[in-house]
Amino acid sequence: MSLGDEHGYGGDTGRTGRVGGSGQTRTRLPEGGGNDVYGGARRPVRTSRSLVTVVGVVVLLIAAIAFANRGGGDSGSGGEAKGSGGAEPTAATGVKPVAGKNGLIPSGFAQDEQGAQSAASNYAVALGSDGMFKKDRRHEIVDTVYTSEAAQKLKGPQDKAYSAGFLQKLGLDADGNPPSGSTFVSRTIPVGTKVESYSGSTAKISVWYTGLIGMSGEESTDPVSSTWKTWTFDLEWVDNDWRVASDSQQDGPAPVPGDVAAATSDEISKAVAEHGGFTYAR
Repeated sequence: MSLGDEHGYGGDTGRTGRVGGSGQTRTRLPEGGGNDVYGGARRPVRTSRSLVTVVGVVVLLIAAIAFANRGGGDSGSGGEAKGSGGAEPTAATGVKPVAGKNGLIPSGFAQDEQGAQSAASNYAVALGSDGMFKKDRRHEIVDTVYTSEAAQKLKGPQDKAYSAGFLQKLGLDADGNPPSGSTFVSRTIPVGTKVESYSGSTAKISVWYTGLIGMSGEESTDPVSSTWKTWTFDLEWVDNDWRVASDSQQDGPAPVPGDVAAATSDEISKAVAEHGGFTYAR
């Protein structure tokens, strides 16, 4: 997550019952109106015969989709990314992940649309990590991810923005460290990527992501919360790899919050310690 994300960070949905002694099941959906986030209206009871018909149609549709998508190896594409503007699969596409690393950040991305998406995803992970709150590590990340020209312009203003006063508001000391017994969390988790444009030496890639930010600890006044944003990167092919020339973010799209109860600070700290972040995305 970017600097703008780091501070100041969202019944009974259905009942089933027996209808008389007929053996039918009645499903009661939420009433229409403002309380229904999807705007759905109440639907009539289906007969068992019509239900079987609907299930049969769904099964046939799933089977048709599976058949249409099988055997991708015969397409002759060699696992290359699809055309610009479309959503790309997260599953393996035949292109091997990069083998190289520049420090802790993957490097050596392919000079194609999939390579640009991989670069953007991994750069979002690095730029949204807790390393950005420590000066030396932040400079290393910026020098690795951005073009040399962009990096030189960014580091000075970033150093001023990540001031001791700002870090203190997050519960960190002047060096970006959390207090003893607490865990500072800052992670970016890419959900999907989109090719906005691609020309071979330049690319505009948007990364839809969810993020975690906050302090986990008994004394924390800024608990870990989640956010949803879209991060757009303007990439340039420099020295045989993709580099960020400029980037921007916007809120959302955010899904409807689930009904999972919030975890305790101890549970969050344990999860963060036991589940390491990804070193390679897409």
